[in-house]
Amino acid sequence: MFDTADLLDAPRQALVSCVARVSRLTYIKNTRTGLWATREEVGYYPCQARHGAKVLGCAIRAHWGIENRAHYVQDVTLGEDASRIRTRPGIMARTRSAALNVLRANGVQNISLALHANAVSFDWLLALSSV
Repeated sequence: MFDTADLLDAPRQALVSCVARVSRLTYIKNTRTGLWATREEVGYYPCQARHGAKVLGCAIRAHWGIENRAHYVQDVTLGEDASRIRTRPGIMARTRSAALNVLRANGVQNISLALHANAVSFDWLLALSSV
């Protein structure tokens, strides 16, 4: 964690009290040799309140938990990255998010299985949405 006085102009200094610097060691597999190379990544997180390393670490992990739970499911299971919609893609993104929210609100853990069940049985979909 380091002070932001040197990095930010006066209006932004009131918004950011500190910046957390996180170093990560990642492994990248070379597909030709099969060997794993290491790489150090550095991430910077602006913070509005000063906290210790443990609290900031938990907050950063929680942020990535959201990434893994929501965005990964949208990208992989719902095929958001493969979408060819170029005109107003935000409408379909919100529709996908709404579908995920309905499934999760009804206690669905396996999104892929629920999507398949909905595709097979329209009656099950209607029963789920009326709960």
